[in-house]
Amino acid sequence: MNFSGFLHHDDDSSSGGGNHFSSAAMSGGLVKSIFSSPRLSLGLQQTNGEATRTGESFEVSVSRRSPESRSGSDNADALSGDDDLDASDRPLKKKKRYHRHTPQQIQELESVFKECPHPDEKQRLDLSRRLNLDSRQVKFWFQNRRTQMKTQIERHENSLLRQENDKLRAENMSAREAIRNPMCGHCGGAAVLGEISLEEHHLRIENSRLKDELDRICALAGKFITRSDDDPTGSHHLLPNSALQLGVGTKNGYGGGGFTLVPPAGFEISSPFFSGLAAPVNRTTDVGTGLDQKSLYLELALTAMDELVKMAQTSEPLWIPSSKGKGEMLNREEYEKNFTPCLGPKPDGFVSEASKEVGVVIINSLALVETLMDSERWAEMFPCMIARNSTSEIISSGMGGTRNGALHLMQAEIQLLSPLVPVRQVTFLRFCKQHAEGVWAVVDVSVDRISDRGGSASAHTSLSCRRLPSGCLVQDMPNGYSKVTWIDHTEYDDTRIHNLYRPLVSSGLAFGSKRWISVLQRQCESLTILMSSTIPNRDNTTPISSIGKKSMLKLAQRMTQKFCRGVCASSSQKWSKLEMGDIDEDVRIMTRKNVDDSGEPPGILLSAATSVWVPVPPRQLFDFLRDELLRSEWDILSNGGPMQEIANIFKGQDQSNSVSLLRSTAMNANQSSMLILQETSIDASGAVVVYAPVDIPAMHSVMKGADSAHVALLPSGFGILPDDGQGMEETGSLLTVAFQILVNSLPTAKLNVESIETVNNLISCTVQKIRAALRCDK
Repeated sequence: MNFSGFLHHDDDSSSGGGNHFSSAAMSGGLVKSIFSSPRLSLGLQQTNGEATRTGESFEVSVSRRSPESRSGSDNADALSGDDDLDASDRPLKKKKRYHRHTPQQIQELESVFKECPHPDEKQRLDLSRRLNLDSRQVKFWFQNRRTQMKTQIERHENSLLRQENDKLRAENMSAREAIRNPMCGHCGGAAVLGEISLEEHHLRIENSRLKDELDRICALAGKFITRSDDDPTGSHHLLPNSALQLGVGTKNGYGGGGFTLVPPAGFEISSPFFSGLAAPVNRTTDVGTGLDQKSLYLELALTAMDELVKMAQTSEPLWIPSSKGKGEMLNREEYEKNFTPCLGPKPDGFVSEASKEVGVVIINSLALVETLMDSERWAEMFPCMIARNSTSEIISSGMGGTRNGALHLMQAEIQLLSPLVPVRQVTFLRFCKQHAEGVWAVVDVSVDRISDRGGSASAHTSLSCRRLPSGCLVQDMPNGYSKVTWIDHTEYDDTRIHNLYRPLVSSGLAFGSKRWISVLQRQCESLTILMSSTIPNRDNTTPISSIGKKSMLKLAQRMTQKFCRGVCASSSQKWSKLEMGDIDEDVRIMTRKNVDDSGEPPGILLSAATSVWVPVPPRQLFDFLRDELLRSEWDILSNGGPMQEIANIFKGQDQSNSVSLLRSTAMNANQSSMLILQETSIDASGAVVVYAPVDIPAMHSVMKGADSAHVALLPSGFGILPDDGQGMEETGSLLTVAFQILVNSLPTAKLNVESIETVNNLISCTVQKIRAALRCDK
C-alpha cells in the first residue's frame, strides 16, 4: 500500500526525490510512532500477510486500553482482514470481545465506593473475583469515579462561590448608593452634611415619631372603627371579633360625650395619641365579651387614669374640707354623680376611704416615676408601708425608652405597724403616662373584678380590700423639686380591724394620701443626704468616713425593713402564728426558723408584738423612747444604767431622723462585745424607733465601709401613731411594741412553752415600764 500522500515532505518534493513507502516498511519503528491509534493499527491488518504480524503487535496496545476506563463506552469486535482477500488466505486469529459493565457490577462498585473510595490491592482483588473483572479494570473504574466525584464537588463549590460573589456585589452596590444618598437614621430624612443645632435634631426625631404614631392610629382606625348609629350612609356594622369599639355619650360630668378606643389584643398601649383619645367607657357594661385579658387590662388602666387625673385636678365640690378641720374628704354624692365606679358596685359590708394630699418633694418627676414603676425601689421608698410586693407581668414597658405608656400587673401587701390591723393584700394594675413636659401620672387600680370573671362564686368572699383609681400626679418644679398630688381611694372590710384602730383607719391617715406623701418627703430627704458627698453627724460623737456612714445607713435600712415585716406577719418572712390560752388576745406571737439567711442569726426565732393606747402625744412619746439617757427606764438591755451615744448620722432636716450607735455604761460580762444600732424616724403620719444588738467587731468593719449585708441582727422597736388621725401633737398615741428574739441557735430544736412565756412577759413588762415612766393611768 502506498502512503506517499501522508509521508511526503516538501523539501524532498522540491528536490524532485519523492519518497514511497511500501506496506512492508510499516513493520519498522517509524510506523509504530505514527500509527499509535488502536483503530489505525487494526486497519493495518487489511494489507497483506506480512502486515498481519504488525496488526498483532498493535492488538496488544488495543487490549491494554480498558473499555471501563471510559465510562459508558462501547467496545466493538475486532476488525477482520481486507474484504478483497480470500477467506482461505486469511490467517487464523481469535477474536477479542469487550463488554460494558453489567448493572449488577456497577451497583456493587458504587456501593463499595460509598464505603471506601480508595480500596487497597486486597480489596480490589476480592472485588474483581466477585464481579468477574480484571483487577486493573476495578482499579481504573475507581480512579475514574473519584475523578468524577471531584469534578462534581468542584462544580458545586463554584456555584456557591458564584452566589456569594453576586451577593457581595449587590451589597457593594447598595453601600455605594447609600454613600451617594445618605439618610438620617433617626428621622428618616436626607442627612445634612455638617453640624445642625441640638434643637433641630430633637425636632426631627420628634417629627419622625409623630409620623409613626399617626400612621399607626390611622391604620388602626381604618381597620376597626365603625360608624355610629346615625351614620347617613347606613354602613353601620360591628366586626364580630373586634376589640376596638366606639362608645358615645358616656356618663361623665366632666368629660361629657365623646368616644372611647378599646384597642385589640396585642396592641401596644404606649401611644400618646391613643391614650389622649381614650375616655371612660360605660363601666357597668360587661366589657369581657370577645376581649382577651390584656385588652381588659388596657381598658381598665385607661379608665382609671382618666378618673385619677380628674380627681387630682378638681377641688370643690368634689373635695370638701374635713369635718375635723384638717385635710380634704371626698364628697360621695358628687363623686357618684360624675363617675361610674370602674370596678362595679361596692361589695357588701365594705366601707369606702378616700383622701387627697398635695406636697412638695425633693425629687424630679422622672426619678419618682422610675421609683414607682420599679417594684424593688418602690418597697425601699416606703419600707414601713410595703411589706411585700412583686411585678407579676409587664404588659407594656413604655415607649421610646421611657415609662410613658408602661403598664404593669403587680401584687403588694400594704401594712400598718400594728398586729391589730390586717395586712391589705391587693393585685392591681399600675399604669404610667406622661401628660405634658415634666408632668406625669401613675395610677393603681385593682383587677379583682377581671380576675374573678369566670372564676368561683367565692372569689369575693376572700377579698378584704380593693383599690379604686389611686396614685399621684407629679409636676416638675425648679431646683429639682416636684409638686405631687396624691389620691388614695380604697374599699375595705372594716370588720377585721380592731376597734382601737378604726378611727385612725377611717380618717385616712393609716393608709391614705397623707401617709404616702409624708413618708415620701422624709425618704427623699434621706436619699438626698445619702447620695451627697458629705453626710452630717453630731459634733460630740465619733467621726466616721463618708463610705462608713453610707454602709451604716444601709445596715439601718435593712434593720427597719425586717422589723416592719415582723410586726404584721408578712408572707415575705413565713411567720407562723402561735395560739396559746395564756397569752393576751392583743399579743401576737409568731415563730420561724432561719437556716440560710446570713443577715440573721441561725436558729429558732420568736416575734412578739402588741398595740396599746397611751395618753401621751405621739411626739412626746417618740422623744422619750429615742432618748439614750432615759433608755434605762424601759430597756432591760441597759442594765439599769444610761446609754452612751458614740456615733450619730442625721437623715433629714429634723435631727430626730437619724441613725445612732449606743453603748451601755453598765454592761455585764455577756454584753461586753455588744453595741446597739438604733434608727429613729418621724413625720406627719407617725414615728418609729427601731434598734438591734450588733457585734462590736462587725460594727467596726461597717464603720470602715465594709459590706453590711452579712451582719446578723434581730430588730426590736416601737411604732407610734396618733390615736384619731389628727396629728402628732394631739393628746393620745397608739403604741406598738415588738420584739424579735433568738430562742435556740439550732434550727432543728423544738420551741418550748417557757420561751413563749418569757417573750410574753418581756412585752408586758416593757409596756408597764413605759406607762410608769410617763405617769400614765392604767
